[in-house]
Amino acid sequence: MKVQLQGQALRLRIDEAELARLLAGDTLRDELRWPDGCIEQHQLVLAAGQGWRRDADGWCVALPDTVVRELAARLPSRDGLRLELPVPQGQVLQVLFDVDVRDSTRQRLPKHPHGKDAS
Repeated sequence: MKVQLQGQALRLRIDEAELARLLAGDTLRDELRWPDGCIEQHQLVLAAGQGWRRDADGWCVALPDTVVRELAARLPSRDGLRLELPVPQGQVLQVLFDVDVRDSTRQRLPKHPHGKDAS
């Protein structure tokens, strides 16, 4: 899982193997070890609806199960999911979730011999 933060936007990108794990009910985890020895965990799960929670050692984003399954059915696609999470007294947090389009293309589309079209 790749995590990118910029302003009020959190982008989460996964590959096909991670998508399969997520769809099977696994929690995806990523951790960042800071120079002071602290470890911050980032987690991604499927749930009935979208959500977010902070734990003592990081955070977890919950994505709506049905919406992620709809996205998985139309892969490969450059279009991912855009969710908004409310923030008390502030601008919403934009959560952008996508599956690596190059990995999806390699995994899902038929390979053509010698790199040529079948047409």
